[in-house]
Amino acid sequence: MSKLAILGGSPTVTGSVSPFITVGAEERQAVCDVIDSGLLSGFYGSWSEEFWGGPKIKALETAWIERFGCKHAVSVNSNTSGLIACMGAIGLTPGDEVIVPPYTMSATAMAPLFYGGVPVFADIRDDDFCIDPSQVERLISNKTRAIIAVNLFGHPARMHELRKLADQHGIHLIEDNAQAPTATEDGRYTGTIGHIGVFSLNCHKHIQTGEGGICTTDDDDLALRLQMIRNHGENVVRDTNTADITNLIGQNYRMTELSAAVGVEQLKKTDQLITPRIELAEYLSAGIGGLSGLTVPQVRDGCRHVYYVWALRMDPDVLGISRATFVKALAAEGVRVSPGYLSPLYKLPVFQNRHAIGNAGFPFTLSDRTYENVSCPVVERLQNHELIMFEICAYDYSDEQKAQIVAAVHKVHDNLAQLQDLDLAEQ
Repeated sequence: MSKLAILGGSPTVTGSVSPFITVGAEERQAVCDVIDSGLLSGFYGSWSEEFWGGPKIKALETAWIERFGCKHAVSVNSNTSGLIACMGAIGLTPGDEVIVPPYTMSATAMAPLFYGGVPVFADIRDDDFCIDPSQVERLISNKTRAIIAVNLFGHPARMHELRKLADQHGIHLIEDNAQAPTATEDGRYTGTIGHIGVFSLNCHKHIQTGEGGICTTDDDDLALRLQMIRNHGENVVRDTNTADITNLIGQNYRMTELSAAVGVEQLKKTDQLITPRIELAEYLSAGIGGLSGLTVPQVRDGCRHVYYVWALRMDPDVLGISRATFVKALAAEGVRVSPGYLSPLYKLPVFQNRHAIGNAGFPFTLSDRTYENVSCPVVERLQNHELIMFEICAYDYSDEQKAQIVAAVHKVHDNLAQLQDLDLAEQ
């Protein structure tokens, strides 16, 4: 039995690891074509054909509609901007409540604050790490205006169940689909099941434009409002017989022609970029799934997981060591993992202090919701003790290194007794 690297042995994973590069000659040529055209942004803020953007923006949005089968696609300059625009599009007003998960990037919970909305945190499930519909239902009140569900790590939340719940209560369901492009639930793409879906094209995602995002919807009025908010909609004068766009303040959430040109090429490559990530995740799950005390990512029946993150759960009681020691041992073997994801968002000072905008505590002064004693035991357990993250989208491993990663986990698992002594010494 080989000696653990953390105890002086040789690391299992050898060689340098390259970043996973998604851009190439096609994107380079597309950007050069835009530069040669001289039109780096085709947007005008005034009411004209250019209000909707330039040729590359329109090409990207059309291609997105065709790829994902939605009625409307509205490009924006980030997923965060898209989430904020969603809050305006649904007509969120000060004091309205929006139910959100606590385990996600902060933008999900920050978006309602821009319109005076009050986030309410619902616990997640430990099988898919996504918001739990039963907890959402418990928190719905007469102030609830929307639910934001995150398809975290690339696996769908229980979107059809959440959509049914939203429709029953007359509220909107927003999908934060930043980490799950081409994931599906019961044959439907995530990002197209809620009233609005928001995709990320950030440089760390499966497909990217550096920064960028796409909002999708089948609702004509929501699409119009998203387009207004994206491009200084308060400047637009429309026929009074058309959709009501009053009480709507616009922003500059516009994507450039350069980014859109990259997006068009990235969208063509979607399958060839995502399929290897799925294959790597499935390889890891097959190689590690039989080890006691470890739970590899679960894929719910009828779902497609696209693995932004390969999320391993460990049971410290079964393994007899802390997660911290287990992760240190894996890292010493050359496995790039990290303990936990993010601290639950309700622990952020903005919520603990109930102080977001101005000096008087707005918008929390409009609500009796508090955050000191939020009960989300599942997310606390996962974050503090169980979850181990392996970033599928970040690195490009050779076949040899993939086998070495699996061997490294087995090596650490086979030497738990040695680690128990180390664990006690570090406590």
